[in-house]
Amino acid sequence: MSTAILVIDLQVGLFEESGLPYDYEAVIGRINRITTAARSKCLPVVFVQHELAQRPLMYKSPGWALVDDLVVEPGDCVVRKTTPNSFLNTDLTDILVKQKVEELIVCGYATEYCVDTTVRAAAALGYSIKIAADAHTTHEKDHATAKKIREHHNQTLSRIKSFGVAINALDTAEILIMLAD
Repeated sequence: MSTAILVIDLQVGLFEESGLPYDYEAVIGRINRITTAARSKCLPVVFVQHELAQRPLMYKSPGWALVDDLVVEPGDCVVRKTTPNSFLNTDLTDILVKQKVEELIVCGYATEYCVDTTVRAAAALGYSIKIAADAHTTHEKDHATAKKIREHHNQTLSRIKSFGVAINALDTAEILIMLAD
């Protein structure tokens, strides 16, 4: 089974006004370890970038850029999206089909929006999913801490069985062991 890594929406413009999200440095470090391990196995790494018609996420604007802390290599793919669903009106499915991908490892920002929506959309399309449980993040909210939001989505998404594919939340350490096999 071929696996791809999806890194969602870690873009400069999403953090300029609101500051860095919960556990940012550790999340970026974990994502970089996952993508490095994936590349060593020649697995596809896909960076998904949200865009709007205006700043801060206007295509090719400084805010649209991926954060400098991410390790991005020339062979990595970039997918442009305009909704929380990384599959809707994008070329992501084509990229994954071309690479014969059947399983996704999902990480990035924001847990309760684009990460959640993309995981559900991927499951609906038949992809089995590993959520990098400690490598996605969000900002604090009035109703819940970012840590609680991440925990909630790891638990909730992992319990969905109706799509007929496995959705599992695994810590980075577990994902790295899986990628080393």
